[in-house]
Amino acid sequence: MAKHKVDISGINTANIKVLSNKEMMEFFNRLKKGDISVREHLVNGNLKLVLSILKKFSNRTDNLDDLFQIGCIGLLKAIDNFDLSHNVRFSTYAVPMIVGEVRRYLRDNNSIRISRSLKDIAYKTLKLKEELTNDMGREPTMQEICSIFDLDEIQVILALDALKEPVSMFEPIYNDGGDTIYLSDQLEDKKEEDNDWDLKIVLQDAIKLLKEKEKQILIERFVIGKTQMEIANEIGISQAQVSRLEKNAIENVKKLVK
Repeated sequence: MAKHKVDISGINTANIKVLSNKEMMEFFNRLKKGDISVREHLVNGNLKLVLSILKKFSNRTDNLDDLFQIGCIGLLKAIDNFDLSHNVRFSTYAVPMIVGEVRRYLRDNNSIRISRSLKDIAYKTLKLKEELTNDMGREPTMQEICSIFDLDEIQVILALDALKEPVSMFEPIYNDGGDTIYLSDQLEDKKEEDNDWDLKIVLQDAIKLLKEKEKQILIERFVIGKTQMEIANEIGISQAQVSRLEKNAIENVKKLVK
């Protein structure tokens, strides 16, 4: 089967090599000893990591080339700052740095324009809120603010929301030095795909072979639609532990359905 080709910044992505973890560690050891020549190997061997992250932002820009180059800047920073003594996988360390670079670029080059009237309402609301807090010794309620401006509460809420930056579902929100937890891990999955019934049967058979706790987490996450935090509170372990168990269970299911 021919590899699917995508050209980004003059690179045929079908020919990108992915380094094994062993190769990665060898190159990093050489880099730390001053062998600068391996830096290029580390960059080229992790370009698919950049591409996988860009898929999460593909609806935010028309120029994928620019976004790819920004992602590579984040990759370079991750390579130059990676510390082998932390005993974590490079991808775990690099993803937040690459995502951060991409988000900063999108924020600074945001094509979404907020109307002047919404901005005015939002800034006046923030200023009034600060003044009333100082005068009353407490934060004013939304009703008190709206009564002074003679505006509907919905208008004020929409104006304040318009100032907020969009957040990627791939935004890292927690890292304990091991597996990273992303914003998407906190969201319920309520999608129902009736045409996936055959896949569900295969998955159900594979899930039966998992350890009890792994089975419970997969069912509650992807069948019932609970968040990792809800599951953690329910079974009395940390959210990071739920994240690890979930990832292990998914890997085990992949092996079982092959």
